[in-house]
Amino acid sequence: MAGLEELKKKLTPLFDAEKGFSSGSTLDPCDSYMLSDGGTVNLLSRSYGVYNINELGLQKCTSWPVNDTDHSERTYRCASHEMRIFGAIGSGASSVVQRAIHIPTHRIIALKKINIFEKEKRQQLLTEIRTLCEAPCYQGLVEFHGAFYTPDSGQISIALEYMDGGSLADIIRVQRCIPESVLSSMVQKLLHGLSYLHGVRHLVHRDIKPANLLVNLKGEPKITDFGISAGLENSMAMCATFVGTVTYMSPERIRNESYSYPADIWSLGLALFECGTGDFPYTANEGPVNLMLQILDDPSPSPSKHIFSPEFCSFIDACLQKDADARPTADQLLLHPFITKYENVGVDLAAFVRSVFDPTQKMKDLADMLTIHYYLLFDGADELWQHTKTLYNEYSIFSFSGKEYVGPNDIFASLSNIRSTLAGEWPPEKLVHVVEKLQCRAHGQDGVAIRVSGSFIVGNQFLICGDGVQVEGLPNFKDLSVDISSQRMGMFQEQFIMEPGNVIGRYFIAKQDLYINQ
Repeated sequence: MAGLEELKKKLTPLFDAEKGFSSGSTLDPCDSYMLSDGGTVNLLSRSYGVYNINELGLQKCTSWPVNDTDHSERTYRCASHEMRIFGAIGSGASSVVQRAIHIPTHRIIALKKINIFEKEKRQQLLTEIRTLCEAPCYQGLVEFHGAFYTPDSGQISIALEYMDGGSLADIIRVQRCIPESVLSSMVQKLLHGLSYLHGVRHLVHRDIKPANLLVNLKGEPKITDFGISAGLENSMAMCATFVGTVTYMSPERIRNESYSYPADIWSLGLALFECGTGDFPYTANEGPVNLMLQILDDPSPSPSKHIFSPEFCSFIDACLQKDADARPTADQLLLHPFITKYENVGVDLAAFVRSVFDPTQKMKDLADMLTIHYYLLFDGADELWQHTKTLYNEYSIFSFSGKEYVGPNDIFASLSNIRSTLAGEWPPEKLVHVVEKLQCRAHGQDGVAIRVSGSFIVGNQFLICGDGVQVEGLPNFKDLSVDISSQRMGMFQEQFIMEPGNVIGRYFIAKQDLYINQ
């Protein structure tokens, strides 16, 4: 008990009576922000320059001469009006994450929204944008597409790669543990990302945990959530702040000592212990102080050598050494037998991820989003309709009224003629789609076949019936007093074969058949 009281006293400065753990400051004292009259947020970092963010996107710039290419100017065009938002898929202490489609590219992405008027969130935002800007597309790290500011809400949205397989935390909730061969292949890719953060970006992530290790349905694992990462000037520098998830925190961090990259290795080891064995090795339900005492006083946990392979046990033991200096680096772990053992086995990560989750619901959500996106383009403004051409490639086929059209130019011209006919000569005559029934099935390995049927009514906005995915800004059909049978001007049936493109989240229409009836 004396030890418990002593630790409580030591930890007292790190707690806030109302907010729990203090976040510490991960930024330069001169980091700040300004909001211009024109609706542009200027995030200022003395070390990294200025990040100008408005409704049209993000520009990283600097006003002083530098030799390091990391400080070069970059522009990410990712505008708020180009987003079609489909609701929240998750939330954390400082943000909400929503699914969206970027209209010009038709790519499904994740939008992470953060309020800039709260200082703590603003500091995390600058850290995350700074990290993502310097590594927008690197193996093992979630891909960055840009950011934009919405003045009405005071929020900055970060556009990220949509990881449709969820997190490792989601996986072990469903099937408790992950096979060693799968875990080895996943960890290899995550270590490449961690090596880049440590060795090139000189960043300590400080919040490695299963919930921040994401996977997509192709089986690619990636690290996310860089909001509390800390930048170090060189590989020997040390941090001295107390932030991150206590559950996976290293002993030196709990003791409030200076720490560096080995803190992430401890967190990774603990996360892999949990994912591989199905059990978190400490008692975590008796409060954070008791958990910290266990991490400090108990021997480092080790998997059962009677159940797990020597390579897996050795890997975990290496990561969970109490002495931070004794832990291997990410580069050294890439050469560990646990990683090299399965290099030539041909582990199918995509098949594993798909086996964990119900593919039917994910396919239904995908079909809902792509269908809504298409008809909002068709029934929407002319400037949005122009983006429809890029939904097709040179092999796409569109069939209507006994004729076939091939390639984006011919298909777009044919659809534009149909659209003009439905629009009429003046707005009160415009016919819009009401989707009354939507069915889907898998097509090939990654594609989806969608069959839609519904009615044309006079109106100014596309509508969809049912309880599927809802899109922001589109009224719920249940809330409208629309009698379709009395307003029906015609009926349609349409079939789409959607195939994945060459980037994650991007789909194109391979085949489309349209039938219109009176």
